[in-house]
Amino acid sequence: MTPIRTTCAYCGVGCGIVAMRTGARSVEIKGDPEHPANAGKLCSKGTHLGETVGLEGRLLFPVIGRKRASWDKALDLVARRFRETIAQHGPDSVAFYVSGQLLTEDYYVANKLMKGFIGSANIDTNSRLCMSSAVAGHNRAFGEDVVPASYDDLDAADLIVLVGSNTAWCHPVVYQRIRARCDAGAKLVVIDPRRTETAAEADLHLALRPGSDVALMNGLLAHCRDEGLVDEDFLAAHVETPAEFWETLGEGSDLWSVARICDLAPADLRRFYELFAAHPRTVTMFSQGVNQSIRGTDQVNAILNLHLATARIGKPGSAPFSITGQPNAMGGREVGGLASSLASHMDFAPDNVARVGRFWAAPSMACKPGLKAVDLFRAMGEGRIKALWVMATNPAVSMPDAGRVREALAACPFVVVSDVMEDTDTGRFAHVRLPAAAWGEKDGTVTNSERRVSRQRPIFAAPGETRPDWWIVKEVGRRMGWRTAFAYDRPADIFREHARLSAYQNDGVRLFDLGGKVAIGNHDYDALEPFRWGGDAFADGRFPTPSGKARLVAVRQMDLQDPLPKWPLTLNTGRYRDQWHTMTRTGLSPKLARHREEPLVEVHPLDIEALGLADGGLARVSTPQGESIFRVAASEGQRRGEIFTPIHWTDQQAAGGRTGLLPRPLTDPHSGQPGFKSTPAAIAQVPAEWRGFLLAGGEIERPACLWSVRVAVPSGSLYELAGNGRSEALEALLPKGERVEAIDHSRGTRRIAVMREGKLVAALFVTRTGLLPTRDWLIAQLGQAAGPTLLAGAPPGAREDRGPIVCLCFDVGLKTIVKAIGSQQLTSVEAVGAALSAGTNCGSCRPAIRQLIEENRSQAHAG
Repeated sequence: MTPIRTTCAYCGVGCGIVAMRTGARSVEIKGDPEHPANAGKLCSKGTHLGETVGLEGRLLFPVIGRKRASWDKALDLVARRFRETIAQHGPDSVAFYVSGQLLTEDYYVANKLMKGFIGSANIDTNSRLCMSSAVAGHNRAFGEDVVPASYDDLDAADLIVLVGSNTAWCHPVVYQRIRARCDAGAKLVVIDPRRTETAAEADLHLALRPGSDVALMNGLLAHCRDEGLVDEDFLAAHVETPAEFWETLGEGSDLWSVARICDLAPADLRRFYELFAAHPRTVTMFSQGVNQSIRGTDQVNAILNLHLATARIGKPGSAPFSITGQPNAMGGREVGGLASSLASHMDFAPDNVARVGRFWAAPSMACKPGLKAVDLFRAMGEGRIKALWVMATNPAVSMPDAGRVREALAACPFVVVSDVMEDTDTGRFAHVRLPAAAWGEKDGTVTNSERRVSRQRPIFAAPGETRPDWWIVKEVGRRMGWRTAFAYDRPADIFREHARLSAYQNDGVRLFDLGGKVAIGNHDYDALEPFRWGGDAFADGRFPTPSGKARLVAVRQMDLQDPLPKWPLTLNTGRYRDQWHTMTRTGLSPKLARHREEPLVEVHPLDIEALGLADGGLARVSTPQGESIFRVAASEGQRRGEIFTPIHWTDQQAAGGRTGLLPRPLTDPHSGQPGFKSTPAAIAQVPAEWRGFLLAGGEIERPACLWSVRVAVPSGSLYELAGNGRSEALEALLPKGERVEAIDHSRGTRRIAVMREGKLVAALFVTRTGLLPTRDWLIAQLGQAAGPTLLAGAPPGAREDRGPIVCLCFDVGLKTIVKAIGSQQLTSVEAVGAALSAGTNCGSCRPAIRQLIEENRSQAHAG
């Protein structure tokens, strides 16, 4: 078969992929060596995309209520209910909540329908939760949402500053590029409250107090001014400086005050100042740790101020660089997927409203911004939103204060969900579910973090009755009465219209301009190579503001809240290396499940001791919004008084680990982005009388007990379990077959294996005081002929315990790596790779391997 060049489904790096179909629903995935974003490299998630393209759990036909329906019946119902709601309650009574998982063409049609024809701007995106503060900061400073950097700038930088970004885990291919530059002599500073794997490899790690970023950046800028590093000529020619700017900056910006506010050692702060002063070619890359704050926009502008005032912008190796989380967050920004903007980087100024209205021949053009995500769901809970369409996202899990979001969904008179999965936490509230095409079936474009547009191309035919999102939206638009405006036959039709709008009456006012693509033919669209709009932004010193100048924005450090008696801890939330959002795709992959199999709450060891917790035990994390149970993990990378939980687990996978229930629904006043990074919290031990695991081929019902977490394994499911009271009820979940049992009353241990025709189909191991075997060997026995050692959980003789999996690509465990480092005296990541292959494919595990080498070296010196 012919290889298909497409783009990865995950983060905003936008890696190119070469996909080769190997069967009806199987594919071989490799990095595209010709794609400029990744040059053939892929992270663990991209490498294992082939494990996620099956039809397990897919929604394959429209559903009304609980019954299968035809497309005509489902689409007619959606169109009718939206028309009736608008007629009775007005256009602002309906809303769309969309996603960075949509392609640009999908986004464009949804935005056009809502803002130009329904007549409301109540369309927002889950990208509001990850990067809208960067959008607001760019607009305030530059006049347009333009990321003034490219990945090539990383290759030219002498200093790379990562702020609120665990790049090694969240953007691994970019991190490999950073490491290559650092190996060539560049310096790396990581600013993050947690000592992540990224921070552990830095020349300097500043574990600042959460929420103190403005003080840090203002202090650095004040230092630059005192040391004569501010470029006065550049400011005079290219930047507007408010009259009060320098006076505001000077408040509490001396080194000692900044160190106190940020809770940093003055010597470390001075070292940061010295590194910045000594390396004019600086890239400051920032992500969720900056954006996901109730003062995120000010934090963004503090970074932009620093680069503008020192003229570290528009030059190779010198730029502020917002790196996005989702694969097409940037494409959504371009077409107006945010409630606060129109298409093509236009705002709601009257001239822009009129311009877009003329272009679309729109009958009911929205004239003002709509409701941002948190406000949208609040309005729905209050009864003001009567009809909602959710596309390609799972707000019942991912929104802050998710319990309140679920109440709002339950109260909404009409909810439509377009998704690829049959059963999601949000889909359970839907009156109509529409089956959407998934990655590998979709056809269109995405834009990555460096403004590069790439094609996603279909590898498989759309299964069942699934349809592309753009087709679903345009069919509803046509049924609502706007047949001509939504007469698209293919994605290329939409892309051409999108390009025309970007150039329509633009005349160089906005950098976003795809005018060169307005006449692209269908064949050329199919063959479209990756391209980057805007070129080397701001290299000429001109900015898309009325004056042609950028703007410094005066920002102040807000007062930071001391711990509250009832909520003495600060909760931070984020991602794991090998999972993605709510795991609807990555949760299908046995390989990706190995790195972090359960949702953990990471706690400093001294806090574990002080709070009466147990490393490996269970604990309930509580906030004023809700509570959920997690497995406790000791981490010296945590600051005292702070805890961390992952965002990925849902009701589909676990009885606990629901992080979305915990954060406050407080938002940044400029961007509307929620603050996920610093929620007041408490934690308490949760006792469990027994623990165990349940392994079965195929899917089984999730056990009802205190703690149950599904882990994907080859050809089946593994549930990690814990509970109180009797555990015998679990046996009812075992499939039929011949049972082999072993009971040890003294330890409260019960082991059951279920066989069919001599082959293992399920196993249940439970204990109150005894030990449980590692799971690897039993997992490998599923579907295999099993011998008498089955209930021992291990084969006869000693079997090496590999420890937690570090390298997914080659299935290499931590203990195996540590043993090889010691016995073979391995002193580099490359040497470990030569010995074990670990770290030689996607590279995501290289920071962990490097850290193990350093720990071994430290222990050898100590000995």
